[in-house]
Amino acid sequence: MISNSLVVVASFLALSVFSLPGRAHGESECLQDGRPAISFVEFSSLDVSVQPPVALTIKGKLQFPQVRGGMAHCDYPRRMLPAVVILHGSAGVDFRGQFYAEALNAAGFATLEIDMWEARGVTGIANRPALPILTYTDAFAALAYLSSQGDIDPSRIGVLGFSWGAVISLAAAEQLYASLFGGGLHFAAHVSNYPVCYGVNNTTIPALDPPAQKGAQFLVPTGAPILIQVGSDDGYDNGPEHCLELRDQINAIHGPIIDVAVYEGATHAWDRLQVPTSARDPFADEGSFFTTGVVPLVSIEPNVAMAYASRRNAVRFFLDKL
Repeated sequence: MISNSLVVVASFLALSVFSLPGRAHGESECLQDGRPAISFVEFSSLDVSVQPPVALTIKGKLQFPQVRGGMAHCDYPRRMLPAVVILHGSAGVDFRGQFYAEALNAAGFATLEIDMWEARGVTGIANRPALPILTYTDAFAALAYLSSQGDIDPSRIGVLGFSWGAVISLAAAEQLYASLFGGGLHFAAHVSNYPVCYGVNNTTIPALDPPAQKGAQFLVPTGAPILIQVGSDDGYDNGPEHCLELRDQINAIHGPIIDVAVYEGATHAWDRLQVPTSARDPFADEGSFFTTGVVPLVSIEPNVAMAYASRRNAVRFFLDKL
C-alpha cells in the first residue's frame, strides 16, 4: 500500500509542481519541405521514490500533425487538437513511440512522447524504478503540460503505453490515481499495449494475488474508455486470460469501459520492430520470481503484420473516443 504520508505529499505537490510551465525548444514556422512538426519540451514532475518527493524535469518530444497553410506546410495548426501522451517500456524510448506517433499525427493528433528514464538516470530493466507506480506522476505531469497548451484541447487527451508504460496507462484510468497524481485532471481515453494484467494495481509485488484471481483488482474507473492489446504468447501474463478476466469483471460492474484485442501468436512487444531479443524480468511469468527466486526469460519477437494491425487499431480507437 502507498503510505499515508506519500499520499498527502504527492497530492499537495501534484497541484503545485504540475502547474509549472514547460519549456519548448523547436521551430514555429511554416515549413516548405515537409519536415515533421517536432519540438523538444521540458516540464516538471515528481520523484516519489524518495521521502519527501523531489522535483524532476521530464523531457519529451512533441509532434503536431502537418496542415496546409496556403502553399506551405505549417508546423502548428490554428485549431484545438486532440493529443496522445506516449509512454515507453522498460527498455526506454525506442522504435515503438515514433511508430505510433507518426500514424497518430497523420490522423490529426498531436503526440507527446516522454522519457521517464533520463531524469532518473535509468538505462533499462537492470536499474529501473522498483514499481510502475513510482512513475505515474510523469504521465499526469505530461497531461497537465498538454492541457496548458493553447493549441491542445484539454478534454481530448489520451494516453498510450507499452509494457511498463501500459501499466501506467491502465492505472491512470482509475479515479484513485487521477485524484492523487492528476490534480483534478484525467485522460479521456487509454490504450494499453501488453500491460501485465495479472498485477493490476498491486503496489507490493510479494503480495500479488494468486494467478487464479487473474489480476482483477481495478478500483473505481474514471469512466474513460480503455483498449488493452495483448499477445496470446505474452511471456508476462502467459496469455490473454488475465486481461480478458479484468475486462469482464470491470465491464460487468461499470459498463463497457474496457475492450481487449488479442493477437494470436504474438509475444510481448510484438510491435517493437527491431531485431528479436529476450530479457530477464522478475515481473514476467506471472511474477513467478517472487515465489521461486528464478528470474524468468521473456522472448520479444517482432511481427510486422501485427505491429501495423495494432497501430491501426490504436489510431481508430483514439479517433472514435477523442
